[in-house]
Amino acid sequence: MIPVRSLEPRRSGQLKIRGFQIGYKEFGRPDAPAVLLLPPWQIVHHRHWKMQVPYLSLFFRVILFDAPGNGDSERTTDPAASEFDRLVAYGFGVLDHLNINQTSLVGFSRGCSFGLGMAAHTPERISRLVTISYAPPHYDKADFWDPRRSYQGWEKRNVHYWRNHYRDFLDFFFAQMFIEPHSTKQIDDGIGWAEATTPDILANTTNLPSLKPKLSLDDIIAAVSCPVLIIHGTDDQQSSSTHSQNLAKVRPDWEFVTLEGSGHAPHLRDPVKINMEIAQFLGVPQPKRRTWRRSMSRRTPKALFVCSPIGLGHAQRDIAIANELRRLAPELHIEWLAQHPVTKVLEANGEIIHPLSELLVSESAHWERSAGEHQLHCFYAWRNMDEILLANFMVFLEAVRETPYDIWIGDEAWEVDYYLHENPAIKTAPYVFLTDFLGWLPIDRTPGSRDVFLTTDYNAEMIEHIARYPRVRDRAIYIGDYDDLIPESFGPGLPLIPDWTREHFEAVGYITPFDPADYADTQAVRDRLGYASDEALVFLTIGGTDIGEFMLRKAIDAWPLIHQARPDARCIAVAGPRLAPERLPRHPGLDVRPYLHNLYEHLAVADLAVVQGGLGTTMELVANRRPFIYFPLKDHCEQVYHVAYRLDHYRAGRRLNYHQTGVEALAEAALTTLGADTGGYRPYDPGGAARAAKLIAELL
Repeated sequence: MIPVRSLEPRRSGQLKIRGFQIGYKEFGRPDAPAVLLLPPWQIVHHRHWKMQVPYLSLFFRVILFDAPGNGDSERTTDPAASEFDRLVAYGFGVLDHLNINQTSLVGFSRGCSFGLGMAAHTPERISRLVTISYAPPHYDKADFWDPRRSYQGWEKRNVHYWRNHYRDFLDFFFAQMFIEPHSTKQIDDGIGWAEATTPDILANTTNLPSLKPKLSLDDIIAAVSCPVLIIHGTDDQQSSSTHSQNLAKVRPDWEFVTLEGSGHAPHLRDPVKINMEIAQFLGVPQPKRRTWRRSMSRRTPKALFVCSPIGLGHAQRDIAIANELRRLAPELHIEWLAQHPVTKVLEANGEIIHPLSELLVSESAHWERSAGEHQLHCFYAWRNMDEILLANFMVFLEAVRETPYDIWIGDEAWEVDYYLHENPAIKTAPYVFLTDFLGWLPIDRTPGSRDVFLTTDYNAEMIEHIARYPRVRDRAIYIGDYDDLIPESFGPGLPLIPDWTREHFEAVGYITPFDPADYADTQAVRDRLGYASDEALVFLTIGGTDIGEFMLRKAIDAWPLIHQARPDARCIAVAGPRLAPERLPRHPGLDVRPYLHNLYEHLAVADLAVVQGGLGTTMELVANRRPFIYFPLKDHCEQVYHVAYRLDHYRAGRRLNYHQTGVEALAEAALTTLGADTGGYRPYDPGGAARAAKLIAELL
């Protein structure tokens, strides 16, 4: 899977400083105040700042670099590369190269000492310093170099053990770094970063007297003149919070923030809190436009609606809910926090896009980069976009800090839901969460598999969130019927999905952007859309992303065989907003469109639709009782399990396996399904949008 960044650097490169190649990156506006994010011990590299860079880059010129031994810097076993004073020099060398005369500093773990060293060495160039989990470096641990009889616990911090059991040491080390429950992603990240260096490189970065600074740490601390913010977790297993407490005792003029229950790396495990503390201390300006409302004043209520970009079905159903909300509360003003391609649909319907939407990082682009040939392991794709989710939540947070909305609504806004539960104190308005999907399910179902372990852990965290903070969600709405829920558990030892959902969600039925009764007269709709009454209409569509391009191409390749057998048929292939139509083949009877506004209207008159296995499009076809073939994406647990179960429950659609279906087989299936009788579909109950709107309106 391609490594994902929520933000690409504006500039990057390597510099030779004091004899070693140092890699650096620069983000943000060049005219903004500078912030230098310092490297800690070389067991990790600059990516450990991934949760801070996007947010800080909204306000600062953010610089980071790697110390020799990891990341973008050279690999060397020369101990001189990690001398304290040389590390301080690397920081100033990068600043000089970028013509930065003054900067704030943020350090983590051992990097806090380097920050103190820079602030003491040239005080006039350092405006502020933040230390996170201050860890004084090790210089005199002689037993580090000697063999031991046993290697239990921290005895594994030994060069001989590293050389022979490096991966086991990493498993132990990062489990101690992230002691918070449900930290599997952070542990995996840490191990990956540590595997970019070697035990011998690390051995020469620590536990050597030659690495000590010329000044004593006490003298360095005394020489610091800039304001300092100290942050430390009470449950730090790698560097006791007493180290930071001692700093605060020596320098009582420095601010000290204690994080109860946090481990060694809160900037990765509790990034919202850390980002807010850093931003406040570094003087991030308050929004220039702020509004305060007197609690009893009459006013027009305002809603912020967060719409998921993963598939255009979310936009259509959310517009339907918004329209019903306006019928119940005509004075309601709705603003949308959304991204392309959802914004295209919203704008076509006259909706108001929040200006901060342009700062959102593209989630659908990440999913497309994570996909193979009609294959997407959606759980891992979601798991690997943690920094994108955090970046987008911070944009949401800026939006609601700027405007006092009366209600927040999130459709599949998992980042909002997750970080509100992680930070319940920041909730300042009623919050509604909507979803049609509950429960990650493993693709590898072997008992004890990694898939089973991880999906269970993520489900357990969500269940624990709701149990611990039920007040965060003022309404939890399931878009579907309880009978649509797959009768499986959230994982070993966890409740059944239908049972838990009945207790914590209100089901409103599936929501379509239309009333099927409006499309019962197929001929009238065809006339309005410009389709002939005597042509058999076939639609090929892949939704709002181009993950299904391979499926679309296979269906297009099958079209000549279909058209040969049914010359009365006409095919319309919808490329979607990200797939250029000119990239697709052309055949007689085939019309390729880049986009169809209100695609559901066209599908309502289809004699056959060939679609991906997403829920939005398939349920629109179910509601209008149209025949269709669908191809669930391989390894996509929602499409493979949840959607397929719901469609089976509706007795609708014909499911095919993309990788097992050739062009000829697809053509044969299409000819069999074209114009097929759909009288056996289970009836669809309209009115879901109205039911959802009623539940939401009660909070206004």
